[in-house]
Amino acid sequence: MSVFVSDEQSAVDVDLARCVRLARLALAEERIPDDAEVALIFVDEDAITDLNRRFLDGAAATDVLAFPIDDDLVPGGRRPDEGGRGPGSPSEPDEPPVVLGDVVICPTVAARQAPEHLATFDDELALLVVHGILHLLNYDHAEEPEAVAMRRRERELLERFRQSEELAGEAS
Repeated sequence: MSVFVSDEQSAVDVDLARCVRLARLALAEERIPDDAEVALIFVDEDAITDLNRRFLDGAAATDVLAFPIDDDLVPGGRRPDEGGRGPGSPSEPDEPPVVLGDVVICPTVAARQAPEHLATFDDELALLVVHGILHLLNYDHAEEPEAVAMRRRERELLERFRQSEELAGEAS
């Protein structure tokens, strides 16, 4: 899995390596193919306000935006009845990677809203990374049942990440 990261703001320090680890874990847990690509882009309030206005008709800065790129998302996991190459088969060289899209996060907004959510800045940023990735994977929260499912999956992924970070800390 390729997770590209760009920090295009300077107001708040972001642990980019941690965000990449989290994104990779979330994608792996969702069984997204290994050749998938995602970009995490950290921007200032002016940039996210502009994106929010241009693409979502929003009026102000927001915490996270997700911009899916590939319309034909390759489903995760193995589906033997759908054909395909199967496990262990080499990928075809002319097959392009699955480009899932971009997750754009405003750390300044995250820092401001973290206390409102009774969270640390790092916890809030982690939630936004997972939230954005889930949006790329067609999760939504427009309707209550969808929102419940998305929040539940966010909690599961964040807990799995917390556990993996603890294990990594114990190993070092």
